[in-house]
Amino acid sequence: MNYSICQQVKIVDMNNEPITETLYVHGSLDTPNFSIGCSVIVPTLGLKQFEVVEDRRGNEKRRFKISDIEIDIMENPVITRAYLEPITLIVGQHDIGEF
Repeated sequence: MNYSICQQVKIVDMNNEPITETLYVHGSLDTPNFSIGCSVIVPTLGLKQFEVVEDRRGNEKRRFKISDIEIDIMENPVITRAYLEPITLIVGQHDIGEF
């Protein structure tokens, strides 16, 4: 089964005031089975201005658990999404510049 690996990202300012929320798609993976609670290792995320991007400066990885699996049978073909634990990025602290 083909899974789309997604993660909810909340972007806040230095005072922890929400700016926006977005769904970041890490990519797709063809695997026989995932379950809630499985761990997935993904690249660290950062901000380029207000856009969520992979932070490839140090080749760092982060581990997140799958918190939900969604099967959308209204789409043709059926779409299956695995949602990782949500994260918060702070403008000014998680900026990666022009890398």
